[in-house]
Amino acid sequence: MSAAQKRETGAAQDSESRPFLEAFDEVSEAVESGAGLPSVTRAASHALDASVIVLDSAASVLAVACESSEDERAVLAGDRGSEKVDLRVADQVVGQLRYRPRGTPPAGHMLRLVASLIGLELERSQAPERASEAAVSDFLEDVLARRLTDRDNILARAEELGSDLGDGGAVIVARARPQQAEEGDWRARVLTVAERGARGVERGSLAALAVLGPRSDRELVIVVPHPESAERAADAVRRELELGLDGYQVTVALSRPTTDPADLHRAGAEALLAANVAEARGQHSLSFEETGAYRLLLPAMSEDAGELQRFHEETVKPLVDYDEQYETELVRTVETFLDADGNVAKTAERLFTHRHTIRYRLDRVKELSGLDVSSTDGRERLSLGLKSMRVLGILPPGGPAYERGTEAGRVPREEKDR
Repeated sequence: MSAAQKRETGAAQDSESRPFLEAFDEVSEAVESGAGLPSVTRAASHALDASVIVLDSAASVLAVACESSEDERAVLAGDRGSEKVDLRVADQVVGQLRYRPRGTPPAGHMLRLVASLIGLELERSQAPERASEAAVSDFLEDVLARRLTDRDNILARAEELGSDLGDGGAVIVARARPQQAEEGDWRARVLTVAERGARGVERGSLAALAVLGPRSDRELVIVVPHPESAERAADAVRRELELGLDGYQVTVALSRPTTDPADLHRAGAEALLAANVAEARGQHSLSFEETGAYRLLLPAMSEDAGELQRFHEETVKPLVDYDEQYETELVRTVETFLDADGNVAKTAERLFTHRHTIRYRLDRVKELSGLDVSSTDGRERLSLGLKSMRVLGILPPGGPAYERGTEAGRVPREEKDR
């Protein structure tokens, strides 16, 4: 081979190796950063240009990087050109990698290197033997409802479930609501996906559907040990829900961290309040610290939710009932009026309607609630009534409540109360 040919061959090899090295570096960086198995799996998907699923040695799905639910089912079933390779650490099989190339199958050396990195990450982050959902749910309900308050007992029961709460933790409330009819037990799928995200960051995370709060609703609750991991875990839960579930409205809320496991009940109340406020605002994620003035209502929600409910019934509920019966927009009008600092013209502009219509609605608000928006006391009570509604997790007719800055993109409904 001539010198010129050697130079050409070397240049071609360099050109081929650069994409390989870039792809391999992406997977390596995900492992080194401690981003967790879900992030490593997504990096592997990019590197292999393939849909990827990682399973443990018991064939439980731990992480998914697929284009859709249909794609995920095909890869799991081995359809449409899907392949699988064992994930090994030394001579031990720790799991399995299933993949389906989107174009040209990955080179053998790339596949081996990526599989080795995923195997090491899987072994590192391998969760303890998974406790039954019922046992986790019972434990979380006992702690969050303050039926279990002794620190040593909390630590002992958590340890039985594979979690170390010695350094405290934080609470995540995650909601994913399908926007169309779903077949089968979709709530179980939501739980699996959310748990996968949390445990990919912190392997001792405990997730279950548990009764939380005064309204006795079952919420998807996740307790994350080691408070410093909580924010990353919440981000991972949100990403997994958004990427793993098509057509779902996702809300993820995070409490403040607590260093004492006996204070997890307080963290649970904070996460629930943040979830209610986030859903009312139409936000995908919210921490308790970001709830602003709503934080002042936490004691009322936690200690005497009945009083908060009564205040809501005395102020805003008559408007909610009227809107439901006549398909009007009194609640939305009051919200917008308060956000516009009591300016009728600005309220009309934001709601795309006439000033006379706004005045008519505000007169109807006074008739129904006995509260006059032209008085300071009336405005304050209505404002607190709206906040009570959100804190309690009560959505007004027509969906989430709207606040300042969220007006764009809404299409006004036909006016029926002119």
